[in-house]
Amino acid sequence: MTFEWAPLTEDDVGAWAELLAAIDEVDRVGGTETAEALAEDLANPLLDPAEGTLGVWESGRLVAYGMTMSRAAAEPVHRMSLWGGVRPGYRRRGLGGRLLEWATGNAPVLHERRFPGRPLELHVEVDSRNEGLLALVTRAGMRPARWFYGMTLALGAEPPEVSPPEGLEIVAYRDELEDAVREVRNRSFAGHWGSVRHTPESWRSTIVGVRAFRPEGSFVALDASGKSVGVLLTHYFEADTEATGVREAWIQIIGTLSEWRGRGVASALLAHALGEFRAQGYDTAGLGVDADNPTGALGVYTRAGFEIARRTADYGLPLVTPVAGRP
Repeated sequence: MTFEWAPLTEDDVGAWAELLAAIDEVDRVGGTETAEALAEDLANPLLDPAEGTLGVWESGRLVAYGMTMSRAAAEPVHRMSLWGGVRPGYRRRGLGGRLLEWATGNAPVLHERRFPGRPLELHVEVDSRNEGLLALVTRAGMRPARWFYGMTLALGAEPPEVSPPEGLEIVAYRDELEDAVREVRNRSFAGHWGSVRHTPESWRSTIVGVRAFRPEGSFVALDASGKSVGVLLTHYFEADTEATGVREAWIQIIGTLSEWRGRGVASALLAHALGEFRAQGYDTAGLGVDADNPTGALGVYTRAGFEIARRTADYGLPLVTPVAGRP
C-alpha cells in the first residue's frame, strides 16, 4: 500500500470534512467540521498551510491528517497545538506515529519564525476514552499537563431566572463592543493555564470573525457607565448537528473581570444565555472548563445544571528551551 504525503489546500477541504466525519462516527468526540469551516482554518494567520499541515492520501482518499497551529503569543512559553487523526480502517499502521514525528520536526521551524529564542512546547489534546492516542503520545515522551471537562446541559426545561447584580445590564453582543469584549476576555483569563492575550487579528480569525460565531447567542454584562465587565460568547457547529441531530449552543468563552467576581455576574450571564438558547431552538448547551480552574467556574456551571460528559487531558512535550540571556 502506497501513501502520498502532501500539505492540505483549499481544494482538499471536502475530503478533509469527510475524514473528520468518519473519525467521529467511531470516536464520538465532536470533531466534525464543515468544508467551509476548514477553509477558514486554512486562512487563519496563525497557521502556515504549506508547512503546518500534512495530509495522507491513499488511492485519492484522505486517510489521515496533521495540523500544527501557532499561538498569538508566547506567554511565557509558546504552546503549539497538534491536531490530527487517522481514519479508523487505517489505524495501527504507523500513520499516527509518523504524523507526530512530523510535528515535532516542523513545530520548531515554525516557532522560530514567530518567537525566536523563546521556549516551545508541543501539545496534544487526548480524550480519556482514546487509548490508542494515549499510548502514542506517551511513547513519544509527552506528559499530562492539565485536565479538562466537556460539560453539557439539556434545554428542555425553562432555566431558573437569575437577576444580574444591581447596576448591571445584560445585552446582546454587537459589533461596536468587539474591542471591549476582547479586553474583558484577555483580562479575565490572565493567569489561566495555557491562556494568552488575543490580538485583534487572532480574535477575529478564531472567535468573532468565523462562521461558527453566533452574535445573537452571545451576551455582554455592562455596568452603569456602559463598561463591559463580563462576557459570554457562543459558537454553533453545523457539522455536529448533521452528525448527531442535536443542535448544541457551544459556549466558547465566559469571563468576568476580577473586580466583579463573586457577585453573580457569570451566573446571570449563563442563566440569560440558557433562556435565549432555548428560545432560539437549541437542544443542548455545552462548554469546556479547566478541571483546576482557580475562579470557581466549575461550581458555577454545576449549579446551573451542567454535567460532565467528556474528560480530556492536555499532553505536552518541550521542544525548544530558552536561549541563554533571554526570558
